[in-house]
Amino acid sequence: MPAPREDLEKVCGEAKNVKLENDLGRDPIRKLVLNIAIPSMLAQFVSVLYSIVDRIYIGNIPEIGNLALAGAGVCGPVVTMIGSVAFLVGVGGSPLMSIRMGEGNLAQARKILANCFLLLNVLAVLLMAGALLTRRPLLLLFGASETTLPYALDYYTYYLFGTVFALLANGMNQFVICQGFAKKGMQSVMLGAVLNIALDPVFIFGLNMGVRGAAIATVISQLGSCLFVLHFLFGPVPQVRITFGGYSRKIISRVLLTGLAPFLIIALDNVMIIALNAVLQNYGGPEQGDMLVAAATIAQSFMLIITMPMAGITGSTGSILGYNFGAGRPDRILEAQKYILALCLAFTTVLFLVGQFLCAPFTHIFTPDLQVSALAVQAIKICTIGLIPLAFQYTLIDGFTGMGMMQWSLPLSLLRKGVYFTALFLLPAVFGATAAFFAETVSDLFPPLVTMVVYWKRRNWIIQEAASHRRLESDAQTAVQQPAALGQAQAI
Repeated sequence: MPAPREDLEKVCGEAKNVKLENDLGRDPIRKLVLNIAIPSMLAQFVSVLYSIVDRIYIGNIPEIGNLALAGAGVCGPVVTMIGSVAFLVGVGGSPLMSIRMGEGNLAQARKILANCFLLLNVLAVLLMAGALLTRRPLLLLFGASETTLPYALDYYTYYLFGTVFALLANGMNQFVICQGFAKKGMQSVMLGAVLNIALDPVFIFGLNMGVRGAAIATVISQLGSCLFVLHFLFGPVPQVRITFGGYSRKIISRVLLTGLAPFLIIALDNVMIIALNAVLQNYGGPEQGDMLVAAATIAQSFMLIITMPMAGITGSTGSILGYNFGAGRPDRILEAQKYILALCLAFTTVLFLVGQFLCAPFTHIFTPDLQVSALAVQAIKICTIGLIPLAFQYTLIDGFTGMGMMQWSLPLSLLRKGVYFTALFLLPAVFGATAAFFAETVSDLFPPLVTMVVYWKRRNWIIQEAASHRRLESDAQTAVQQPAALGQAQAI
């Protein structure tokens, strides 16, 4: 719906009082993409340090390092899957809020933010309770052995007590970024990462808490990020701030539907890791199972350095696409997508070269065990073979999501997961345990081709749909101007 007269006038008044880092509707597109994507990419890169730093310290605990690393590796995807609920709400609500801001409908934008804040709190409490009750059977199901289970339980249990902080920090940060404050979003993530890096050695070694210390350090770090984000969104700077009231089942349903695709991408990515650990444990047997899971944990850490920053690029720039879709500017949408794709291609090309030729030093950081390190190098080289086409998958699917087009983003996301699971369960049965790593390669090469075909066929429809928003905005402005003109005529 176009914004009513009072909302249009209010937008103009409030815009004068708010200093934006980035004007999503007016700034040059190239500058806008770089200003939003680079801080978000760096923020996600720093965010990866949460898990990587934990794993580095855990892997170097004397005597138990490899077993503790395997235990933490089993926890990693489960913990991330819980955290992906933040993206269900944050990435589900922020594009809708961007579209409403592009239309000039600030009242509806505030309602969306209020509903998302409530939803995150409710889901966090429910998730924490459910995960605590099922933690032991869940970890055994997802690849823990009897020898690694104690370490997995220690990390997982203590981490779960910070679920509320993790979901609010990550979910609400999307509403900071989508208003053009990408640097603030980066600062919130960096604050948590710096705290985590500083506290890990204190709790793990200084207080002799081992794996539990790593989890406690992470929870404290997430609390810091959470307080930073909430202080900003309750403060006077953003145009749309957290308010209470206006709760609506319709808004919540729309948020969940919009966020379903990115949530499933992240959740299923972690189900893929969980399944990989279980397959490696099964085909590796008692002799090699734990060693293969430890090597896979190192390889997964390397892949996080790729996928999380790239998701930062494509997820944050969805605010540009959503805003200009709402504002009826298809020209700016197409130009933005061009620069987003170019940035992702450059990023994946560099990381492909690193993965193929320079990954050995990375593996040595995690473990002094040369056998585990050699397996990890092999896994990284296999997993990065199809890395470059993945840039198209992330750019186009997150582009659809940013414009609220879940009818395409969700099936295309699920296609890649389906290809992965098919390869994961077939290849090791024929070629042995290490063939499981090729499931990543297969799923990175073929689904992006399908995504490109779908996008190209729907491109003209996207242009027409965006242009229709411009016509609605023009009609609303005419409705505002006509009474004013009539008043002037009567005065004359």
